[in-house]
Amino acid sequence: MTPKSQRMTLVALGLVALAAAALLALSGLRGQAAFFYAPSDVRGALPAPDRAVRLGGMVERGSLRRASDGVSIAFTVTDGQATTPVRFSGIAPDLFREGSGVVAEGHFNRDGSFSATNLLAKHDEKYMPPQMAGKMHETRTLEKQ
Repeated sequence: MTPKSQRMTLVALGLVALAAAALLALSGLRGQAAFFYAPSDVRGALPAPDRAVRLGGMVERGSLRRASDGVSIAFTVTDGQATTPVRFSGIAPDLFREGSGVVAEGHFNRDGSFSATNLLAKHDEKYMPPQMAGKMHETRTLEKQ
């Protein structure tokens, strides 16, 4: 076998190994992928009920209802064009409140509602710790006055 054919064989084996690794990774991640939807995205056709998805938007003001068991909540997510009712059982994040952004992980039910298994609360991008609030606009100079 010539050195050129040995190199070609090694390159071919490397490409086969790379393709096999990519297929293995994709097959492992297939069940873990969660697509992101806004309420207006699912207005016409709902995703399959067993499909893991994320629903994002704002918690509509006046829609948050807490159940008597202390851990179940129901609320409505809106994107300004459509709304989707959501049910969640568990401990909600501290930043979760009406009028704030939320990403709910879970699945859609056949009736169009959403059953969440996890809530991710989004805070305002303009947030600044109280210790830094006044110091951001301080100007300092090296010149003696």
